[in-house]
Amino acid sequence: METKLSVRDLRISFRTSNGKVQAVRGINFDLAKGETLAIVGESGSGKSVTSKAILGIQAANSITESGEIIYDGKDLLKISEEEFHNIRGDKIAMIFQDPMSSLNPIVKIGKQLTEAMILKGKARQRESQKNFDTYLKNLSEAMVKAVGASDQAKAAAAGENCKKFHQFEVKHTELEAAFSNAYEAAVEAVDDIDAISFEMEKKAVKDPVNRVADIVSGAEKACSDYVVTDKADRLKSLAKGLKGQLPGKNSDDYSAILASMQEMRGILQEAVDQTKPDFFRMSYYQCFSGEKLPQMPAEELNQFLAKYMDQGFMKDFVSDAQKALEYTADVAYSNMAKAMETLENAKAAFSKEKLDKKECMELLKSVTAVVETTIDPLAIVKDSLIYTFGPSLKNELETYFGAIGKNVKAQKVHERDQKKYDKLVAKGKTPDWQVAAAAVIDMELVQANMIRIIDRLVEHYKELLDRRGERDYAQETAKAIEHMNENATGIVAKVTHRVAKDRAIKLMEEVGIAEPHKRYNQYPFEFSGGMRQRIVIAIALAANPDILICDEPTTALDVTIQSQILELINKLKRERQLSVIFITHDLGVVANMADRVAVMYAGKIVEYGTAEDVFYHAAHPYTWALLSSMPDLDTNERLESIPGTPPNMIYPPVGDAFAPRNKYAMQIDFEKQPPMFKISDSHYAATWLLHPDAPKVEMPKVIQDRIARMKIKRGEDHAE
Repeated sequence: METKLSVRDLRISFRTSNGKVQAVRGINFDLAKGETLAIVGESGSGKSVTSKAILGIQAANSITESGEIIYDGKDLLKISEEEFHNIRGDKIAMIFQDPMSSLNPIVKIGKQLTEAMILKGKARQRESQKNFDTYLKNLSEAMVKAVGASDQAKAAAAGENCKKFHQFEVKHTELEAAFSNAYEAAVEAVDDIDAISFEMEKKAVKDPVNRVADIVSGAEKACSDYVVTDKADRLKSLAKGLKGQLPGKNSDDYSAILASMQEMRGILQEAVDQTKPDFFRMSYYQCFSGEKLPQMPAEELNQFLAKYMDQGFMKDFVSDAQKALEYTADVAYSNMAKAMETLENAKAAFSKEKLDKKECMELLKSVTAVVETTIDPLAIVKDSLIYTFGPSLKNELETYFGAIGKNVKAQKVHERDQKKYDKLVAKGKTPDWQVAAAAVIDMELVQANMIRIIDRLVEHYKELLDRRGERDYAQETAKAIEHMNENATGIVAKVTHRVAKDRAIKLMEEVGIAEPHKRYNQYPFEFSGGMRQRIVIAIALAANPDILICDEPTTALDVTIQSQILELINKLKRERQLSVIFITHDLGVVANMADRVAVMYAGKIVEYGTAEDVFYHAAHPYTWALLSSMPDLDTNERLESIPGTPPNMIYPPVGDAFAPRNKYAMQIDFEKQPPMFKISDSHYAATWLLHPDAPKVEMPKVIQDRIARMKIKRGEDHAE
């Protein structure tokens, strides 16, 4: 399954007047395409800090001590704010706990929905242009090298074919964009006719004037060269007369208008159902044949165009493109062997007891240059480990050498506070405060991070080389051409105010807001809390993101509305193939929507597994405690609260942070942090109870009984 986001060894602290608070302490997780990962834990566990780090909106006093957040070949902890602007809200969107924190109370909902679409639409056009130009340039250069090694004439022909591809691809996007606008207008007009016709038949139509106007507009837009063609004049005539058929205020006789709309619907539906022309091949024919497009049915035309293009261009282009992909891959593979040797040699310099700044910075340049030679410029999916190696290693070196001065200052502050504390004690007083540990940067940890970055890349190179023979270059070539097509389409996909409004109304319908045409012009205060949250979800989806982060999105809502919002998020995830990170303190909220669950406590993930693993086979005492406190409608048993309070993370515990609240705690829990024990390939938990030498402790009976009821409820045999 494709990984959309990877978090590795993330450690985040906060500078405060009382000392350094360790909020996130070395967490790791992956988010796959189309899955929901729930991050669950009490307030202060580090959930929201993690989500805000992913979105690049950390507090000003935050310190990222180590880690990586990898998305699309970039480490989100290392990129600039300008680069983040193209990701935040566009590729990664967020829904917050309080919808009013995301809405401007004095701006109409419609404007708030369309504003982001228009701004992001312009940015996406620029990005698509850059991606298309860069990839075609790299492909052209690789083609010439791959083919030219044996035949210079063929190399020149390959370069010329790339220029042709660029020329007719631009024409293709123009044809495709014109068709899409007309086709979508036809589809929407059919849907609108069906909806208003039903209401007219029931004598319960709402806002007929504006809705009929939308149908007229859609029908007129559907009249184009490739959607409504032969019957365009009749459709325009029906649309023109539609407004005049609306009855007066005191009449509900819609018979005339219904008849007209049904005839319009027939014309539009026929157009929607017809075979779509192959605009990719059509654009090639129009650019280079010098002939008019043959007049024939779409099925025959598509076959004719495919044959024409294959004979004149496509077979040669695909063949040369595949050679180019094989060539750049071979270059990258051969450079990996050299890079591994260089990386292994570099480890010695970064492992010294005391690093030399000049030596390390020079070595950084040389090592980064070698690693960059292993980048395959024609790979569609960027290799995140290779792309982020240089910035990651540079960041650790800057942290190390910057810490030399910072640690001296931090130690002086600590010594000053300690002297103040000792003086009070010497006078017989008992201070009501503790001396915080010195807010120093762990130099050994930073060095360990450097070695880890190097080792991980070396292991990655070995894996890539081992799987070298498994690649299907024919399939990759097809994907490369598809990638260029998608970006070429993005170049002309302009988001106008009209397009943005149509999308906004459609989004409002999608998230369950009734009468979107009317409510489009209302202010946030005119909506209920649940409806405001739906609007926030619509805004988050406006840019069609890859990842949706939901930070306690139902906490401020009543139970009935909570359920509706959860169902909505689930539906949108399925329909849009979204990857979702769901942050919550309530394990019960995600029972029916999470694919995997990460349970967090005191900045660490203490249990990680599928929803099945965590809900039916929980292994950590903290997870047991969360399950015990989860409301259950099928029992009258009293809920169990978790005793005590979370630890003060200015003074992080030496052992398991949950030990003081854990009735199953052993002596080792207070002395040493447990590792993450593997229970199965999908299930892990950090508790000493999983150690082979630990005493056998059964899951609390209240949870066993609840699991038994849950299994019966879903029709399973609950016998172990």
